[in-house]
Amino acid sequence: MNYTKLYIAAAVAVFGFGGCTSNSQVVQLQNQTMRQSLIIQRQQRQIAELKAKLETKKQNVAKTSYTRPKKNIKLKKVEDTNYSSDYMYPDDKKQKTAKTVATATPALSMNKTECIAMIGEAKFERYTQMFGSEAAAIKRCAMIRAMKK
Repeated sequence: MNYTKLYIAAAVAVFGFGGCTSNSQVVQLQNQTMRQSLIIQRQQRQIAELKAKLETKKQNVAKTSYTRPKKNIKLKKVEDTNYSSDYMYPDDKKQKTAKTVATATPALSMNKTECIAMIGEAKFERYTQMFGSEAAAIKRCAMIRAMKK
């Protein structure tokens, strides 16, 4: 008889604790599914918010899109019968020669003594040494005189 009480106590213990562990597993599964459902709901809300933002952006873009002008503009026909190559590309040779003659004349009109009198002998020697010849120094003097005038 002692054994029967022992068997009954063991059976109750096995079924009692076994039921508790299976209950705790069920509770854990329920908690896990609740967490997952909350995460899913949050994600669905975020998706809905993003969709709403996208719709507002689309509406704003649609409002600011290009609209055709109300005026009907007619293009004019261009007539190019009056084209002249002489007019479009004039000959510049005459103008260039006149400028070179004009720049050459002041240098010829000035001589060494006038240059020395204008800037001084020390500067004249320095210009000849710097430019390499007396002609270049005289040219420099002529430029200085032209700038003063």
